[in-house]
Amino acid sequence: MIQFPNCKINLGLNVVSKRSDGFHNIETVFYPVPLRDALEIIPAGGSHVEFHTSGLEIPGTPDQNLCIRAFHLLQSEFGLPGVKMHLHKVIPMGSGLGGGSSDGAFTLKLLNDLFELRLGNEQLKIYARLLGSDCSFFIENQAHFAFEKGDQLEPVAIDLSGLFLAIVIPHIHVATDEAYRMVVPEMPKQSLRELIQSPLELWKDLVINDFEKPVFEKYPVIGEIKAKLYASGAIYAAMSGSGSAVFGIFKELPALVSLNDYFLWITPL
Repeated sequence: MIQFPNCKINLGLNVVSKRSDGFHNIETVFYPVPLRDALEIIPAGGSHVEFHTSGLEIPGTPDQNLCIRAFHLLQSEFGLPGVKMHLHKVIPMGSGLGGGSSDGAFTLKLLNDLFELRLGNEQLKIYARLLGSDCSFFIENQAHFAFEKGDQLEPVAIDLSGLFLAIVIPHIHVATDEAYRMVVPEMPKQSLRELIQSPLELWKDLVINDFEKPVFEKYPVIGEIKAKLYASGAIYAAMSGSGSAVFGIFKELPALVSLNDYFLWITPL
């Protein structure tokens, strides 16, 4: 069986407070985007997972990979047989697009279908939260307001269809833990839950990402990309998550020649 794990963008992100468990409470809106990896899983003999990759090189050791962790998680619960797994990586790592989290969540969904485990979405979300804070979003894969660690979700009515999305990623890896060390948690004056219901044309002045200020100070090129997206006609532009990807939402197909030196991907929404 094969599926195509997609990525997400963050429409705003507020770092609200530091938690006693070392994590942070945040509020953000996850919005699914059709930039996709490809994941294939087939049954195999024995009890082990045979894991192969292609496309972009994936850093880290196999035991850190969320696809493998997802398999072992369900195997320990349901005694799954061994599998062969192939991941073709397209979504750049360390970009704030949630590609690794999506791969892990889609592994859960694919194994659920392949072995007829009959797990509902709420059960799959419980397992997904064990993999990572934003993994549970990719189970239903629809726009959600996320809060607490980013793993608590509420559906939100946002429709960007008919618009165009551009994603630009410089050759910079912003580590998530580094970004959290640089940001100062603060309760927003108004919750993103309400702000995101404002007209899209007002988001530029209302909807912010708290990571942008410290990340732009350390990596000015990321801030320059955001400025170029606005100069090219974006209605709203922001860094996604803790970076380094920056996206712009446009009414018409944008011409972004000045950004061709970076990873540049444009799609209708």
